[in-house]
Amino acid sequence: MAVHVDVSELEAGLPEIARSPAREGTVELVVRRPAEDEREVLEEGVLDVREGLVGDDWLTRGRQRTPDGSDPDPKTQLTLVNARVIALLAGDRERWPLAGDQLFVDLDLSPENLPTGTRLRVGSALVEVTDMPHTGCAKFSERFGPAAIRFVNSPSGRARRLRGMYVRVVEPGVVRPGDSIRKL
Repeated sequence: MAVHVDVSELEAGLPEIARSPAREGTVELVVRRPAEDEREVLEEGVLDVREGLVGDDWLTRGRQRTPDGSDPDPKTQLTLVNARVIALLAGDRERWPLAGDQLFVDLDLSPENLPTGTRLRVGSALVEVTDMPHTGCAKFSERFGPAAIRFVNSPSGRARRLRGMYVRVVEPGVVRPGDSIRKL
């Protein structure tokens, strides 16, 4: 069983998170979820306007549907999480994929830095920040602890988007660990 980080350790990690670059950062990890509770760490991910991360289960799982129920909501196509946050919560890099996000990036994801509609060049793809909040779930709490979910969903955590954010693919492309992620 994993050891969960306590509140004081989480609070002590905030200065490191605050040092995340604002304009241009790095993609640290690309993770595909082929089925529920399955993770594949990728050397290269293909981002598609309709599918999101090709091979990910976003299209088929349908948790967030459009108002007419026809398709998954494109506002929830991909999730980005700050790599410094997940390093604090998960510790071991092998545990990062448990968060359930697809792109782990070293970039300030706060709404102040990346308001809804902001476009980001990630690898050769172009993505756009959506207005859908990303708050985590019971599985996130189970994997990283109740202090972690309270930390990321606290008013301060939401103000920094510590749980991450949703984006949609605007232009297809390829993304790899080590690629840049740049605010346009």
